[in-house]
Amino acid sequence: MSLGILCSGQGGQGSGMLDLLRREPAAQAVLDRAAGVMGRDPRALVAGPEAEMQRNAVAQPLLCAVQTAIWAALRLHLPPVRAVAGYSLGELSAYHVAGALDVDELLRLAVRRADAMDRADTEPGGLLAVRGLDKARVEAVCRDCGADIAIENGADRFVVGGRKTVLAVVEAAALALGAAVTPLPVTVASHTRLMAPAAAEFSPILAASGLQAPPLPVLAGIDGTPVYTRERAVAALTRQMTETVAWAACLDGLIEMGCTVLLETGPGNALARMAAERHPGLPVRAVADFRSLSGAAAWVERQLG
Repeated sequence: MSLGILCSGQGGQGSGMLDLLRREPAAQAVLDRAAGVMGRDPRALVAGPEAEMQRNAVAQPLLCAVQTAIWAALRLHLPPVRAVAGYSLGELSAYHVAGALDVDELLRLAVRRADAMDRADTEPGGLLAVRGLDKARVEAVCRDCGADIAIENGADRFVVGGRKTVLAVVEAAALALGAAVTPLPVTVASHTRLMAPAAAEFSPILAASGLQAPPLPVLAGIDGTPVYTRERAVAALTRQMTETVAWAACLDGLIEMGCTVLLETGPGNALARMAAERHPGLPVRAVADFRSLSGAAAWVERQLG
């Protein structure tokens, strides 16, 4: 019986995402540290306008700060972790959870990553969730419209990335084929060819960073296989900026690694819901499902026996 950790991506941020941390000294210490690195207090950002939290330059470092704060308090109550997987931006936080990045370095990388992505394309971009079409049909729509599959969440669940003008055409085409579509609160075309300039800029930054070989395996977002070396970590984190995130493969990979219980750090519970749908019967919850971090830890203990 082993625990796997899921690190959330963008989209779940909101005004209540620090509520569980108010009485957690370890978490507050991390938020204090994050304020110094980011130049803005994460607590003030969360208390501010929600639209500000959706801006890429704010969202990426903010979410990493929140996840490190959650982990600082939560890890004190959890048994050893078998493996970690992160969704999109969450893959960067996963290396912190695995012990390969300290808080300061993670946040510096998140700031640089967001900045590079914001400057990668001069036209507004975004992401569109498409549900109800198989991969061949989604690929055909993307080819016809000039978009890319950004994330593969399941056999008929995809996220398509591209410029806003292109995504409007994708949405119309997908709806005509009977799909359900949902625009996501992301302002860049993550995991698409449009991010090639960002990947070229971020790769040497990663290579020169304090990123270490992960003491715990982190599953590469691009294929769901475990990463054990620093060189592969740099390559995987670079490639996921321009290539499809194979999240379904990551979930399967956690099971293959022997994880029998999964816990999502949050904010939100989107990853826990996707894992439960893909692997019915697997004990999986999100921290956000509980009234306290100790409640989440107690649930994990019960599941692991």
